Amino acid sequence: MKEKVSTQRIVFLDLIKVIAIFLMVANHCVDNVTPMERAEPWYNLWGSVYNSFTRPAIPLFVMVTGILLLPTRMAMGEFYKKKISRLVTPFLVWSVLYNLFPWFTGVMGCEPSSINLFFKWAEPSQTFSDALKNICMIPFNFSAFAVQMWYVYMLIGIYLYLPIFSAWVEKSDKKSQRIFLSIWMVSLFVPYLRNFLTQNLWGECSWNEFGLFYYFAGFSGYLLLGYHLVNYPLQFSKMKKYLLALVAFAIGYGVTMIGFKETTAVPGQSEEMVELFFTFCSPNVALMTFAIFIVCQNATFSNAKLNGFLIKFSICTFGIWMCHYFFVGPIYLLVRSLDAPVLLKVFIENILVLLLSFVFVLIVRSTGKWGKIIMG
Repeated sequence: MKEKVSTQRIVFLDLIKVIAIFLMVANHCVDNVTPMERAEPWYNLWGSVYNSFTRPAIPLFVMVTGILLLPTRMAMGEFYKKKISRLVTPFLVWSVLYNLFPWFTGVMGCEPSSINLFFKWAEPSQTFSDALKNICMIPFNFSAFAVQMWYVYMLIGIYLYLPIFSAWVEKSDKKSQRIFLSIWMVSLFVPYLRNFLTQNLWGECSWNEFGLFYYFAGFSGYLLLGYHLVNYPLQFSKMKKYLLALVAFAIGYGVTMIGFKETTAVPGQSEEMVELFFTFCSPNVALMTFAIFIVCQNATFSNAKLNGFLIKFSICTFGIWMCHYFFVGPIYLLVRSLDAPVLLKVFIENILVLLLSFVFVLIVRSTGKWGKIIMG
């Protein structure tokens, strides 16, 4: 089994990472429309149709992390030193750059409104003091200029937890892992139960936020799911696996798209309600993620050039995550002038941002050791 994993790893894990980074960039391209455009009927329709496809991006990345790092053979201190440092350095560099960017626009004599060409939802302040405040807050949370960094905080948390989780995974069997995953699946319904049933669930109250399923909830389920599906693959024919994936994706996507569309059609919805059906740790997104993973796991590629391209692209995915937001705004301005359907415009923007980010990351990485460190 382990030998099979090692020979297939490049084939399907790199494919998953490329799909995940495409979906992630797609999500940010759809989100980059102006508040006025969000009020248009087309956004509610096409934004729902296209954006709903993007939700498995983060769970797919976490599943890959579980496959590559579980179980870890390193001591806890060694693991933290080698793995977390590779995240923290590019994270700090890019967080500082994003937060200094508004100040740079002022130094270059640009109007404050130019900031919103890159960051639609940020307050356009060009003062160095505001930039410094945002930089000082990096140890605690991301700013409106570095929104995508939320993922790195979460990922660092997973890395801190992973050596402890790994000790159990290494000793657990198939049945034990499936019990964990079954309880985790119940926890996926928590966002909907909180919204439609009661705000506090299973012991949660004003003095306790750690409810019954708290310790089984979150991204740790995706971490184990990836590892489990590789080490205990589904024992069906390839055709049945694809059929299962199709049904799972159709159900998950249907709930995600219809739920988001109906929610956003109501004026004045809270941000929490707008994001409800987009929650990463929800049953509908988990079904979509499972489906994509199963299809990629069973895909076969015999073309050496295609495999080489997937490997090169997957190596750059973390760097693309870091830098792509600098391209989203300008490319959107370019694409919106096209005489084309909205969905096509967003798709073109998606491709251009992804390719430009990829080329930029390749160039920086080619400069040497520090270029690779900065890009992760």
